[in-house]
Order: sequence, then structure tokens, then C-alpha cells
Amino acid sequence: MQRRSLPVTAALATAAALLLTACGSGDEKSSDNDKIAGADQGTETPSKTPEPSGAPAETKPDGVDVSLPKDMNLVFDWEKPKDENEAAAMDDAANYVRAIYRGVDKRTTEDAALAAYATGDGLHYAETQINEWIKGGWTGTGTRRHYDATTRSAPNGKSVEVAFCADTGKFYGKEIKTGKVLKSEPSLKDFNYYKVIMTKYPTSKGLWQASQVFVETEAEKCQ
Repeated sequence: MQRRSLPVTAALATAAALLLTACGSGDEKSSDNDKIAGADQGTETPSKTPEPSGAPAETKPDGVDVSLPKDMNLVFDWEKPKDENEAAAMDDAANYVRAIYRGVDKRTTEDAALAAYATGDGLHYAETQINEWIKGGWTGTGTRRHYDATTRSAPNGKSVEVAFCADTGKFYGKEIKTGKVLKSEPSLKDFNYYKVIMTKYPTSKGLWQASQVFVETEAEKCQ
């Protein structure tokens, strides 16, 4: 089925929810020698304790349910680094993204997954995104692909920058009331580049939380 163009007002409203924009920053430029943003930042205690649920074990990392509906497919097409901390941080960066879209699906910013995998500015960013979807009356459907991931550890070992591309060209908003899927023509707006600062949670050996998020929208390098 051929995609159709949305009216300008609808397209702008949909873009506000479908494209995760930068939290407190513009387009990010960096090199391997750059200092990791938030590298000396501590972590905060989650606002609520993650509660177990009835999800299968594979959808419950750290005992937290990050399962999503079948029509909301988040693909993480990347290889784990050899460093144990960086691998764990990368896994939980993916769980952070899942937690955001689980909040979109559940229509809440109070889900245990978000409390587990987000803190500080990372939590604020996630809540803002979820609330945009809720305000628009949308949920998500389709496939959102994440790829070309890299990791960098801070010297203190407490933070890891997880950077990756995302292709939202086949991920759409869907009106809750009508079930209508909002599609748009493929464009550079489908490609974003993320830097998520993952901070080690002090009382858990393997849990990492997103403490800051930086996004370069319309990222040509991700095409």
C-alpha cells in the first residue's frame, strides 16, 4: 500500500510524538576524545520499586516487565561490546527505549520499567515523550530499528555513553479512538542519532539507568 501524505497540521502533530527530539541540546557533534556528558554525574533512586509482573522471563530483565504489544516491534540490530559494563549499559539502553514505548502503550509515565531504567534528565525526557503521545491520542505501531551502536566508558567507570541510529520510517502513530494509522512519505526525518548516558545504579551490580539523552534529528549519517 502506498503511503499517503498527512495534512500539514496533522504531520506536525505526529512529528512531535514520533521524532524524539533533543533534551536540552541541539545537534550533537563529538569525537572519541570528547568527554562523556554526565560522566561525573551520580544516579538517583527510582521513584518506585520495580514490581514483577506476569511477563515471560525473557521480557523481564532485572525482574521488570518491558514487554510490548505484537504490533509494536522495536529492533536492536547491534553487537554487544566485549567490555562487561559497556555490554550491560547497552542492554539497558535498549530497555530504556522499550520502557518509553511501553509507557506509550500503557498510557502512563508511572510504569515500573521507566522507574527502573531512567533517572534525572533521562527520566524527564522519557516522561515528556510519553506525554506527547498521550496528549495526541496516539499509540505506536510498526517497526522501529536501532543500529550502528557504539559505546564509550567514562574514566570513573560509572557512566557509559551508548550512541546509536534509529530508523522510524516504518513506525507510525495510531489513533487510539479510531485505530487509524498515520503514515507519511519517507524522508530524512525518519533518521535520528542518539547518545544516551547510562549511569550505573549503585546498589545493583548489573542495572544501568539513562541519566541524559541527546538527539540529532534528521541525521544523514544514519541513512
